Amino acid sequence: MEIDLINVDPAEEQYQHKLKRKVQGPDSYFMDVKCPVCQTVSTVFSHPKNVVLCPTCKNLLCAPKGGKGKLSVGTAWRRKGN
Repeated sequence: MEIDLINVDPAEEQYQHKLKRKVQGPDSYFMDVKCPVCQTVSTVFSHPKNVVLCPTCKNLLCAPKGGKGKLSVGTAWRRKGN
């Protein structure tokens, strides 16, 4: 066989579909997003279904784009968890 199925290269496995990986897992995650206007940190899902607004100043933070959400210009973010 040309491919070693037991010792898979992690770089190659990262680009495979989530169901075809050796250990299946989701591609979505939660992230902390900082509002550029009031500097408030909010928790946002990476694949939102609705528009996400800042809870204090009602500024647009994230908009749905079919799959992953599109962050507005000037927002800083970091991934939560591992």
